[in-house]
Amino acid sequence: MTARIEHLITSGTFELDGGRWEVDNNVWLVGDDQEVLVIDAAHDAAAIAAAVGDRRLVAIVCTHGHNDHVNAAPALAARTGAPILLHPADTVLWKLAHPQREPDGELADGELLTVAGTGLHVVHTPGHAPGAVCLYAPELGALFSGDTLFQGGPGATGRSYSDFGTIIASIRDRLLTLPADTTVHTGHGGTTSIGAEAPALDDWIARGH
Repeated sequence: MTARIEHLITSGTFELDGGRWEVDNNVWLVGDDQEVLVIDAAHDAAAIAAAVGDRRLVAIVCTHGHNDHVNAAPALAARTGAPILLHPADTVLWKLAHPQREPDGELADGELLTVAGTGLHVVHTPGHAPGAVCLYAPELGALFSGDTLFQGGPGATGRSYSDFGTIIASIRDRLLTLPADTTVHTGHGGTTSIGAEAPALDDWIARGH
């Protein structure tokens, strides 16, 4: 049986460069009735644990190290025993949120994570953050894009450790090469598709932001 995708919205704050913003985050669960993987443990470990239920939590995957995507990860790991996985290039951001707790494992570009017999390919997409990754599940026709690609354009690059040219290159070279009908499950806001976002890339390049 192919894994299914479940969705949870949690709310809290994003903090960086001395600023603080109220945000709603998308938490994605991929799995079946026996086991599940969590993408971005944001804000509310209890709510995420309730969504996991009595299933085995295979891993807590962080698309990047911004606090609003990782702030509930240690508590969720403590509840479930699941490892926290992060790309090592985002260690600097992780330490801002959790200076006393290291991730349990490193994500690598091209790595294959498996849950409920379904593969999720790790795609390194720096720009919003140096260690930002997306997860591509071809069997599900799905991309979990974190804050790299949203409905309407790329993720923000106006804060520390981000770069506009880098995120545009990541989207152009790593994401727009995927099938146009790939559903994009984002870190915030609505779901979109690769085909829907491709035409806007040239506009973003021309606008330079």
